[in-house]
Amino acid sequence: MKTYGTYFVNDEKLPLRYGEVNIINPPRQRLRSEEKKTGVEAVPVFCGFCGTDYELMKMGRRGLLNKKFPDGEKRLINGHEGVVWVTSENRFAIVLIRGGDSFDPTRFTEDETYFEYGCDGADGIFCDKGYFNPDMLLHLPEKYDKTEKLPLSLAKKLVFSDPYACAVFQYERMCDIGEAQNFRVEKARLKCDEKTARERAITKTFERVVIFGLGTTGLFIGDQIRRGQKDAEILFAARSGGNSQKAKFVKNELGCKYLSTGGLSEKETANAIKEMLGGTASVFIGTSGAETEHKIAFEHGVLGCNGIYDSFSLGPRVSFDTMPFGFKNQVIMASINFTQKHMEKAIRLLCESKFDSLVELIDKNEFIKDPINAYENKIYSKGAPLKTAVIWNKDYIDEKA
Repeated sequence: MKTYGTYFVNDEKLPLRYGEVNIINPPRQRLRSEEKKTGVEAVPVFCGFCGTDYELMKMGRRGLLNKKFPDGEKRLINGHEGVVWVTSENRFAIVLIRGGDSFDPTRFTEDETYFEYGCDGADGIFCDKGYFNPDMLLHLPEKYDKTEKLPLSLAKKLVFSDPYACAVFQYERMCDIGEAQNFRVEKARLKCDEKTARERAITKTFERVVIFGLGTTGLFIGDQIRRGQKDAEILFAARSGGNSQKAKFVKNELGCKYLSTGGLSEKETANAIKEMLGGTASVFIGTSGAETEHKIAFEHGVLGCNGIYDSFSLGPRVSFDTMPFGFKNQVIMASINFTQKHMEKAIRLLCESKFDSLVELIDKNEFIKDPINAYENKIYSKGAPLKTAVIWNKDYIDEKA
């Protein structure tokens, strides 16, 4: 099928382009033991830009995208956040991004494989039409079944389905690991039964939380923790000023503290965090993409004994001194992605959220005229909004709602 869209190639000067491409439609499976199915046609309606897209563009500049292309192709249509219209079913849908020959695509093992629409081995949604496994086109809540034009405010919320599903998965894993890590400590301290100790261990895991960085993943992990742990002390630390839109949102909507790290040294940042938290962190979540994350946590002692370091950044190397790390009984975990149940939960929560206030639009014609310039000087520039999105097909959007 011929269509128009933006796509990545290996090219030092023009790694991201807009133009006509031919989309293939090989059978793909959602999970191991399931039937492989050819994709059904869907029309991308509303698309969000993700930091992964930006990283893929930089990989294209370095000629490193060969393993990311669909089989037999020399290009990859990007985009994995947004809403599509399923032509054959007359409904809107969210694409479940990851599938493959694996029992759990978030935790695949050496003999399993995976693909990701718009990221790895399968074309994404920045195009006029696309093919997607019919089992991976997730439904919106039932009240939107008959919707023919999607309210713009709802589209803005749903553009976060992918990163919010990641946050649901992150919170679930931190609960699992925190319970296993600390229930024996709580059982000894409280002299209680194991069931009570395990419940208490989860609460104690989130007693004092640092989220370092204020992108979408950090924001949504904070939202998930707040929903599950009403009494948790949560501190966001990021470069943005305290009066920025993002900072105001976490303070006013999530009930969290905020530290602007701009102008502070690593030591000053660490001291300020411990002072604002009233002690060391029980959980330190790194989402900034900066090397300073692990230094703040380990070298400057922000992460406390029996604490969890959740590495959610792509790029930074994490290092630690094994002597204090071992004696402090700390844990390092890292998990990116999610399962279908996480995304379905994300969709339900987002529909009732206020996250649309954090999305700003770029005009489609401005974007496709020079997509590289749009990425570098607007979408991912200094001072860019938390999330930028584009109305890809105005025929399916009610811009006044």
